[in-house]
This record gives sequence, C-alpha cells and structure tokens, in this order.
Amino acid sequence: MSAIVWYLDRGAALVTYPSLYLAVLTGILYNTESFGVLHEAARRVHIELSVFAMIVTLLHAGLGVLDAWFVVSGQVPAPAYSIPYFLGGLAVGVGALLMLVVAVLGFTDAKRFQRPWGPRVVHSFAYAGFAFGTIHAAAIGTDLTELVRPLLGPSVAFLVYVLLLRLLVLRGIPSSATPS
Repeated sequence: MSAIVWYLDRGAALVTYPSLYLAVLTGILYNTESFGVLHEAARRVHIELSVFAMIVTLLHAGLGVLDAWFVVSGQVPAPAYSIPYFLGGLAVGVGALLMLVVAVLGFTDAKRFQRPWGPRVVHSFAYAGFAFGTIHAAAIGTDLTELVRPLLGPSVAFLVYVLLLRLLVLRGIPSSATPS
C-alpha cells in the first residue's frame, strides 16, 4: 500500500508543478495584449489550466500527507535526508497549499473576506503559493534530483523575465526595437 501511495504522490507532484508553472505563465500573459499570439493563447487556457493545476495540487497534498505519515510512523524507510529537513520541506509544501487555497477562495468569492479582493491581491497569493511550491520542490523533490533541480532555476528565471517584461510594457517603457 505504501509503495502505491509513494508512486501516486510522486506522479501527482510531477504533474502538479508543471501545471502550476503553466498557470502562472499564462496568467502573466493573460492581460498583456502586446504579447500577441501568446496573449490570445493564454486567454483561452489560463482559467482551465489553473483549475486543473489546483485539482492535481490537492491530489498531491492528500497523497503527500499519507506518504508523510508512512515515513514519520516508521512504516517505510526514512528519506536520504534527515527527518527534520523532511518535515521542514513538508511545512513549506503546506504553506504553498494554503496560499493557493486562499487565492482560489479569493478568486471564486471575493466577498468571502471582509473587503472584496481585487485580482492583484488574489494573484499575489497565487504567486506566493507558487514560490513556496518551488521551494518545496527543490527541497524535498529529491526523487528526481537530476531532472528537477537543473530545470527549476532556468524555468523560474524565465518566469521572472516574462513578469519583468510585462511590467515594462505596462509602465510604457519603450523597447529599442520600436521605431521613433
């Protein structure tokens, strides 16, 4: 049973992170018309992709709790790193989940909170959840260290680049390619 949970948890994680990544990327492109065809594609898939990412995130979280219970209770061997490190990585994962759940609640019913939340606040929680998820993946996603860690840095750097590019476009800072 524990081996099945382990494989399902890792499989869910391997679908969760890229889904969250694409949800963030399409979210950045969603409201910036100057991205052209990427903007149009993002408008077609962002919400559905975000819903899918949240579903697989919840699946990974549920399986992860069960898998962590097997580790902590001694029913399966401990990971190659220390239990306190393992628990710290889990805590960061729980932080990611909480941030994402708050973002979803703020998106689906902004009046749920004392003051209605605008898109900026909701997306700030989503970005924070993604950041926590990235730390979680880098910290305890060691099952595929050779695949996960080399991809995390460049992929996050690309997101930051697109986010900064969007910020420049929204602020009206002209590029050197624009004719005078």
